[in-house]
Amino acid sequence: MKRSLLYIVIVAALGGFLFGFDSGVISGCEEAIQNEFHLSGFWHGFLVSGALIGTVIGAFSAGTPSDKWGRRPSLWLMATLFLISAVGCAFTPTCQPWGAYLLGIFRFIGGLAIGGVSVVVPLYIVEVSPSAVRGRLVATNQLNIVIGILISYVSNYFVARWMAVEGGWFHGLCRWLADLFASNPMTTEMVKWRVMLGMECLPIFLFMVLLVTIPESPRWLVRAGRKEEAAGVLRRIGYPEVEKTIGEIQESLAEVARGVKVALFQRKYLKPILLAFFIAFFNQVSGINAINYYAPRIFKMIFGEGSELASLAGTMGVGTVNLIFTILAFFIIDKFGRRAMIIGGASLMILMHSLVAWQLSLGDNCNATLAVIGILGFIAFFACSSGAVIWVYISEVFPNAVRAKGQALGCFTHWFMCTIISWAFPVVAEKAGMYAFAFFAFMMLVQVVWAVKWMPETKGGTIEDIEERLGIR
Repeated sequence: MKRSLLYIVIVAALGGFLFGFDSGVISGCEEAIQNEFHLSGFWHGFLVSGALIGTVIGAFSAGTPSDKWGRRPSLWLMATLFLISAVGCAFTPTCQPWGAYLLGIFRFIGGLAIGGVSVVVPLYIVEVSPSAVRGRLVATNQLNIVIGILISYVSNYFVARWMAVEGGWFHGLCRWLADLFASNPMTTEMVKWRVMLGMECLPIFLFMVLLVTIPESPRWLVRAGRKEEAAGVLRRIGYPEVEKTIGEIQESLAEVARGVKVALFQRKYLKPILLAFFIAFFNQVSGINAINYYAPRIFKMIFGEGSELASLAGTMGVGTVNLIFTILAFFIIDKFGRRAMIIGGASLMILMHSLVAWQLSLGDNCNATLAVIGILGFIAFFACSSGAVIWVYISEVFPNAVRAKGQALGCFTHWFMCTIISWAFPVVAEKAGMYAFAFFAFMMLVQVVWAVKWMPETKGGTIEDIEERLGIR
């Protein structure tokens, strides 16, 4: 693998890092936000899922600008939205109820960016990746998402720890900024969650600077009629038989080249549409984002009321396990294939969710050790199966002519289900958390049945070869 290819993929995957950071950072803030703005469980869930509503819209809308303007300009647009969101959240006013409304708007804007990068980043990476390492390189996006989640947990922990040191430099700097921009005096708790959300500005600036150093997708360049530029990019990243690859891309884009506006929803694309829908649906009904967004609250359900730092430390454990097993998936996805990983991972997730549901059903007699093993075990098996496979699989099953639209459909499904799960989870958890985990276990059982009976393998071959394998052309 050429270093230039690896560099391009790593830079593009920083969009996944921002996706992960923005998704994970709210877990350390959500309870403080609820307390400050006096939100009920329903409205609190709505505020947290407000970003997800934006994500649904962003995912559904990202295909059009990506096809019209290109993959790289679309990533720049998403970085700009991330920056507006992070700055806006950091300076949310304290006034009631307008502070909560404005926070919801800025989280919504961040959601638009998350939805956009969840479409465009894997789309870009799959279009620059040779077949032998395609799964591994697209999985780099998931690896960056997980690293982003972990770094957000670490960031939250240290912000909370440093803010607790009265008279320290960090505490003093944050208090000075709060006094400078806030119209009303703020408590340390009010300053703390705003700093947590504002810390995202640092990786956003890095992403924006590095984006200018990577090329446009060669497949989009062919689509735009810029064949020579596409050939130059393919040579730069080490593609063998560049002219043959250009010819295959042109053949797959024949309708587009004739000026035909190719619709996604037609009979010949029914199979990839269903595959993308179900892989995204099952990814979310596994419960992964319920745990990502509400990890400190879940640990309180297990351990009872404890210190804030203990709960935040628990989320770092979740993030660390997620990272370790995502790295494992990175090395095995092109060896074992997508289907085997889904079947094995979902089977083990059933056991882990059942363990947590059983322990939560015991109330005060809950064995915290077993419950934590269940949570961390679920995270591990999700990371090395569905977590790594989803973005690779959705990118692979659609042909070049409708890949951006298909990616948008799969991501829309993913984020729509994530919104429902994240909105409902606080309400269900308040009443009986065991039912939520029992539901997640049942849905993983359904996924095993689906994967065994209907999920085809996509590893190996170019993405143009997969079109023929699925009977699309």
